[in-house]
Amino acid sequence: MQTEQNGQLQRTMKTRHLIMLSLGGVIGTGLFFNTGYIISTTGAAGTLLAYLIGALVVWLVMQCLGELSVAMPETGAFHVYATRYLGPATGYTVAWLYWLTWTVALGSSFTAAGFCMQYWFPQVPVWVWCVVFCAVIFALNVISTRFFAEGEFWFSLVKVITIIAFIILGGAAIFGFIPMQDGSPAPGLSNITAEGWFPHGGLPILMTMVAVNFAFSGTELIGIAAGETENPHKVIPVAIRTTIARLIIFFIGTVFVLAALIPMQQAGVEKSPFVLVFEKVGIPYAADIVNFVILTAILSAANSGLYASGRMLWSLSNEKTLPRCFARVNKNGVPLTALSVSMLGGVLALFSSVVAPDTVFVALSAISGFAVVAVWISICASHFVFRRRHLQAGKPLSDLHYRAPWYPLVPVLGFVLCLVACIGLAFDPSQRIALYCGLPFVALCYGAYYFTQNMKTQEPEHVAE
Repeated sequence: MQTEQNGQLQRTMKTRHLIMLSLGGVIGTGLFFNTGYIISTTGAAGTLLAYLIGALVVWLVMQCLGELSVAMPETGAFHVYATRYLGPATGYTVAWLYWLTWTVALGSSFTAAGFCMQYWFPQVPVWVWCVVFCAVIFALNVISTRFFAEGEFWFSLVKVITIIAFIILGGAAIFGFIPMQDGSPAPGLSNITAEGWFPHGGLPILMTMVAVNFAFSGTELIGIAAGETENPHKVIPVAIRTTIARLIIFFIGTVFVLAALIPMQQAGVEKSPFVLVFEKVGIPYAADIVNFVILTAILSAANSGLYASGRMLWSLSNEKTLPRCFARVNKNGVPLTALSVSMLGGVLALFSSVVAPDTVFVALSAISGFAVVAVWISICASHFVFRRRHLQAGKPLSDLHYRAPWYPLVPVLGFVLCLVACIGLAFDPSQRIALYCGLPFVALCYGAYYFTQNMKTQEPEHVAE
């Protein structure tokens, strides 16, 4: 059994795989769909400000994660660090929260993919496409893990090229270099200023911060893959620096183009704002091409999500806090049980698409966003304790091959901003369900941990008898 596990987790990922895996997880449902919701809620300037704050939070969290993952490259990194520095119950809870992040994200991804297909086949219900895509992604993950990193590299490359093309073409349309489809004049910056800088005040920015953080979620996949990366001491710092720089350029550039071309009243989640933009711009078949790219991007993000959630269950089982069946792998080195349980997110997708795709989609994203922000909080807290213990032990900072700057400001500020984002959920009725579901889930995880620990402590006595 151990041999199978070791065979599964070889250090085969290179720098380009790690960078593209992280970008692949990020450039997906959050950017392509949630941005429309955020524009409609906060206005153009508010959306730009929210994404700038989100970029700062990502930078802070990734600095903390960089120091931890270079010092201790582990598969299932977050919960291992939380176990070591915040307590085993917290580590257990963090693992399940991150599993929830990606499992629920699977649900929203499949629903978003269904929206994409309705652009071409409006008569086919969203749930039908959800069933199809559930089967496709599950099959891709179950057949083999050998080509996972290479496949994600090319998927992500398509997305990155599309984002760059979108920013260039959208910028040209904003300032009149490309004509609008209906013959109307170039909007310039009129849509950004039309409703005032902050049409609903500053509170909506606070309310949408979790949605923004959900859009950025996926950068932390660098930490998950650290245990399967060649030369993590060299590769991880490069991946973190390049990923953050590209994310800021891609996200801020993309949001600027979207906000400038889509009036606040037309933004939403039922149709991707990217498709809305290219419907307005006079480029033949551009909207169809972009819709197809978005579809592949979302399915790629779902593929990354199933990988991440399956790895979390495998890691929990490997740490002996879940039954051994979750750590078992088939002849292709695939943790089939862990993947099957994680695929429950696909069931959530079916539920959301049948009940109310336009409202439940936002709720699913909010639950996933809450879970990932809670994980980010644990990363900042783990780093704070790790560095403090390192110094208390009298070890020199030169022992750390990657150091987060301005300690303790970086972990403390990251912790506070993530906490504020969670509080913001309470003010948004459409996202408040994330707290109603997320907080009891956290309590359930702590309770389950202590229950399983009591069971484990009783087992040796029974065997001795």
